[in-house]
Amino acid sequence: MTASFGTVPTVDLNSDLGESFGVWRLGQDEEMMTHITSANIACGFHAGDPGVMRRTVRLARLKGLAVGAHPGYRDLAGFGRRAIKLPPEEIVDMLIYQIGALQAIARAEGVRVSYVKPHGALYNLAQRDPQAAGAVAEAVRLAAEGTPRLALVGPPASALAEAAEAAGVRFIAEGYADRAYGPDGRLAPRGSPGAVLTDPNEVAARAVDIALRGEVRATDGGRLELRVQTICLHGDTPGAAALAAAVRRALDEAGVRVAAFA
Repeated sequence: MTASFGTVPTVDLNSDLGESFGVWRLGQDEEMMTHITSANIACGFHAGDPGVMRRTVRLARLKGLAVGAHPGYRDLAGFGRRAIKLPPEEIVDMLIYQIGALQAIARAEGVRVSYVKPHGALYNLAQRDPQAAGAVAEAVRLAAEGTPRLALVGPPASALAEAAEAAGVRFIAEGYADRAYGPDGRLAPRGSPGAVLTDPNEVAARAVDIALRGEVRATDGGRLELRVQTICLHGDTPGAAALAAAVRRALDEAGVRVAAFA
C-alpha cells in the first residue's frame, strides 16, 4: 500500500518528462509539474537532448520537484519502446552513461538526482528478466558511488525489485493510474484496445484505489493487489495535464497526502 505519515496515507506522483528533442516537442511538461511531485527526466537515448534535459531540470527545481533519471534503450526512432537484445554489461554501461549525464546537468542547476526509473521496453524487460534486472540494479549501484543514495523505481513483486534488494539498492514500488493491467499483474501491451486510459474520472478513481486500498481493477474485471509508493502519469498521454489535475484533486479530496518519496 502507500506510505504513511502517522495515520495519513501518502503517495508520490511521478511523470516521464523532458521527452522533446531539438525542435520537436512532446508532452505538457510545465502543466504536468503543477500536479506531480517527482519528475522522471529522459536522458537522451530514447528521447531528450542536453538542452531539453537542462531546461527540464531547471523547471523541476523551480517547481520544487524531486528529480529522477529516466534512461532507456538507444532508440530515438522507436522512442525506447522496442526491445533490443543486449548483454547485461552493455545495459550497465548505457545506463551509467545516461544517469551520469543527468547527474552532471543537475549539479549545474543545483539539483540532486535522487532516483532512477528505466524507460519503456527496458522497464518491461527488467520486470520479468533477472539478468536485465540485475544489470539495471548494478548500474544504479555504481552510479550512486560517492553520492547520496540513488533509489530505483519499478513494478512491485518483480525481478527488478528482487535485483534491487540483492544489490543493496533502495527500491520504490510503482503503479500506473493511466494504464490498464492484465490479470497477470503486468501492464497491458500498448497496442491492445484500452491499454492507455484517457478518461479523467476513470484515471482519478484508479489512483485513489491504488493509494487508499492498494489495488486496481484488471482488464478481466478482477481486482489486483498493487501496493506502491509512487503512481505514474505519462506525460505523453493525450490530455495528460487534465488527467494529472483530476488525479491530484481526487487524492486531495480522499485525504491522501501527495509528497515525493525522495
